[in-house]
Amino acid sequence: MVGRINFNAPLTGLTTETTAQYTDDVVITRQKVYRRASGSHGVWQEFPASAAKGGIPTDRLPRYVHLILGHGGSVHRGSEPVRVSARLTPKDIESVDRTVGRNLRPATSIDAAVWIDEEGRIVRVRQDIHFASDPDIQNTLTLTDFKGAVSVSAPVAR
Repeated sequence: MVGRINFNAPLTGLTTETTAQYTDDVVITRQKVYRRASGSHGVWQEFPASAAKGGIPTDRLPRYVHLILGHGGSVHRGSEPVRVSARLTPKDIESVDRTVGRNLRPATSIDAAVWIDEEGRIVRVRQDIHFASDPDIQNTLTLTDFKGAVSVSAPVAR
């Protein structure tokens, strides 16, 4: 995912999400998430705003770090940025963000790591999500170019 996201308020933003199967333009507003094939002029698909949450509590990252530290988190110093890590469960994450915890319920455990720069900003989050019978999934969120908030509104229907 590449784009601009507002984290210090309700989660909103403008991004392009790429997977092995597709590339979508995504608009996240307070009420809805809108998606369509990147570069197309097709109809925007609408989803509840909670669909933007996924598996990382992006609008509650400082609380996520405290959760990791509170669950026996390891602090890895010696290089910048500092990394904190711990093994969590979906129920643990639900204490930080109910929707994200529920999204992760099929998982048995999550190996979580967060990198913090010298200015105290979270610059990377990684999750290795483990399942009883399905292959593991790795989520990585890298944060750069810290700027002011981006203005976001629902896309115009065509």
